[in-house]
Amino acid sequence: MSPAKNQPSYGQVVLDLPGVPPFDYSFDAALAQHIRIGVRCVVPVGRSARVGIVAALNRPDVEPKKIKPITRALNEIEPLNAQWLQLTRFAAEYYQHAWGEVALPALPRVWRSVPGPRYAQSLSKMRERAPPRWTEASLPLFKHTAQQSAAIDALIRASGFAPHLLFGITGSGKTEVYLSAIARTLAANAAAQALLLVPEINLTPQLESLLRARFPDESVIALHSNLADAERGAAWLAAHEGRARIVVGTRLAVFCSMPQLSIIVVDEEHDPSYKAGEGVRYSARDLAVKRAQLLDIPVVLGSATPSLESWAQAHAGRYRLLQLSERVRTGSAPQTGPALDLIDARVHKPHNGLSAPISQALTDTFERGEQSLVFLNRRGYAPVVTCEACGWLSHCPRCSTFAVFHKSDQTLRCHHCGYAAPVPRACPTCGNQHLKGVGQGTQRIEETLRALLPTAKIVRIDRDSTRRRHAAKNALDAVHAGKVDVLVGTQMIAKGHDFQRV
Repeated sequence: MSPAKNQPSYGQVVLDLPGVPPFDYSFDAALAQHIRIGVRCVVPVGRSARVGIVAALNRPDVEPKKIKPITRALNEIEPLNAQWLQLTRFAAEYYQHAWGEVALPALPRVWRSVPGPRYAQSLSKMRERAPPRWTEASLPLFKHTAQQSAAIDALIRASGFAPHLLFGITGSGKTEVYLSAIARTLAANAAAQALLLVPEINLTPQLESLLRARFPDESVIALHSNLADAERGAAWLAAHEGRARIVVGTRLAVFCSMPQLSIIVVDEEHDPSYKAGEGVRYSARDLAVKRAQLLDIPVVLGSATPSLESWAQAHAGRYRLLQLSERVRTGSAPQTGPALDLIDARVHKPHNGLSAPISQALTDTFERGEQSLVFLNRRGYAPVVTCEACGWLSHCPRCSTFAVFHKSDQTLRCHHCGYAAPVPRACPTCGNQHLKGVGQGTQRIEETLRALLPTAKIVRIDRDSTRRRHAAKNALDAVHAGKVDVLVGTQMIAKGHDFQRV
């Protein structure tokens, strides 16, 4: 856009402000050569400065004299492309939010903050930290089952927008189908990129390791909320500039800017973690399908237990159903499913969370030098504290759920709203000092196991034990390395992990 001398031009800028449309701003001839749709810019908002995204270039509907000028164009990186803007605008409209409430939070903090004095230096360091450009490497040949080969061929032959539901039982090799489809997609186009979504942060290190082993060119990046700001900014920049060929990440990665995105994979597509629980309540799985439609590319939704929505779409013919009904034989592992024993808790009363048959099975497994996995989707020590005298229960005062007893710091915590308070010394209702925790959480199971197996190496993985950075990864690495005898945890340990000694 080339305005006449001293004649300003105008553009609409998307800002992260609740419930407001894009704002009109002006820019002069000096900025005109840098202002394009998709460019980030600094603009005045009241008495402060904010980063926004140029969404349109046109004359405003209001009196031009009332319009403030754009302060600065942040054109050190390429503008966000039209497909990315279209995706964020669709998400904003569909989930009933302002466009800026989706577009700006989708960027790493460094790209949506007003640049400071060391901005240029930080940008240089991020580019140094990012992966190098991809160079094709020979991949090892994998022997696929007939069903795997059929699924891979179907994905590769798909042209344009093609949603697939990969319904594969546990152990049927869904991950190998993902990796082979990605490998063939990248081999067919020297600039192509792939996006692999996973439901949990703690699954990204394992998948990242698999991808780096399969694609040794170091073009794989991870995107999730546990990354430091600079690390996440560098990873996003590598994807935005096309230097990263494969992005593996959690739900926010669905918005990652990838100009040559050619295939999308959503692993464990049924998982509720793909739905944001605060802010814009979007579903990353559904947006992945929409993004594939906008880009006219294939998308794969994989699961051993598909969601009802995806299952209905497949049976209606809108998604193509691919099935893996056979387990892949690996080493001495059987092709049949595992033997299941159901313990009736009415007959075998649990003691501190474990019944006698389960305690014996854990003891026998430890004595054989094998690993055990104890899954309980309830963190804390006890789900509720009660007074045996009057029946008082530890309700959360801010919502309708119970406050969970955490023994490590003697607190009652609500796992829904975040409320926390010390455990009362006496019943708030009757004054009785004998309060009791009812039920069991992972902390109580861990305590019981330490008493049952005093020489065993026991590790607990839940949201409480993995608050420190890399804590979950280090614990899972120890399990994979055989340094852990018993692993106790919530759903964090039940998704996508392949523990060979269990």
